[in-house]
Amino acid sequence: MFDFAWSELAVIAVVALVVIGPKDLPRVMRTVGIWVGKARAIAREFQSSLDQMMREAELDEMRKQVEQATNVNLAHEIERTIDPAGELQKSLEEPTLPPPAPPPPPAPPPPEASAPAALPPAQPDAPPPSPVPVKSGTHD
Repeated sequence: MFDFAWSELAVIAVVALVVIGPKDLPRVMRTVGIWVGKARAIAREFQSSLDQMMREAELDEMRKQVEQATNVNLAHEIERTIDPAGELQKSLEEPTLPPPAPPPPPAPPPPEASAPAALPPAQPDAPPPSPVPVKSGTHD
């Protein structure tokens, strides 16, 4: 701030001794010391408030950087870094098969030469008809 050499301080002390006088000089020096102490305290407080504002600004910047880092989709970033074109992902997928061919149309049923005779509907009280005709009577 101010730069005083020893010779300048000596000149100021001699002028103060002559102007103020030896009797009041200790009281004036004490008052000057108190005022210098107060000025230093105010300067220290101002400097600390500036330092605190700088730290808060740095903390806000760091907080924003941390928020940006936490909002990153890590899985997407890793995938984008390792496989930017998606070739690995495509190679790991199952191959797609072409759609199956439609089944051929069913063959027409073969023509029937002789259809079996239709049996009359069964009556509930009658015994079921036998498949082999039974001959009764004499042997020829």
